[in-house]
Amino acid sequence: MASLRETQKLRTRRLLLDTALECFQAKGYAATTIDDIAGDAGTTRTTFYLHFSSKAQLMQAAIRDIDDVFTGADDPPLSTVVERGERALVEAWLSRKFDQWADVRPQLVAAYQVAAVEPEIQAGLDAWFEDVAGSIQEGLDLAGRFDAGTRRIRAVLAFGQLEYLAKRWLRVGWAVEREVCLQTLTDSWCHLLVREV
Repeated sequence: MASLRETQKLRTRRLLLDTALECFQAKGYAATTIDDIAGDAGTTRTTFYLHFSSKAQLMQAAIRDIDDVFTGADDPPLSTVVERGERALVEAWLSRKFDQWADVRPQLVAAYQVAAVEPEIQAGLDAWFEDVAGSIQEGLDLAGRFDAGTRRIRAVLAFGQLEYLAKRWLRVGWAVEREVCLQTLTDSWCHLLVREV
């Protein structure tokens, strides 16, 4: 019986998350109330508070979902991709990220929107950026490529390019053909992370 209750609790939590993202997309984060989320989910404010203490905490859960999608399919992990320094691995890793954007589009749109008004969400996105840049730097450190003093900025520039392209894709889609974006970004990452000039 406990497992049935736990399953129902997880379903309700997921329903609240999904409903909140729909509400944020339709009305915007600031205009969406907890009553809006609970009502659209067919539940109550009390039920919402059993799962989340605030809209910001709900968004933190959505960001964890994004991270799970992005890191769950990484085989090999990003640090290994960078350490090995093979163009085909870099391209495959970037292509996988491009494909995953569609899977987490509502969460990403909401996260960037919410970060403008919720400092803890911005802090979470900043920490996520630092974690990914840290994985890239770890790969460079393991490979011993480039001067150690330049590895961090190389990592930040590489991931910054991918993040910028993701944000642009969220707004306008593939304004430049996906394959052209993939090849150009792969070239850039290989220049920054693989080839010593």
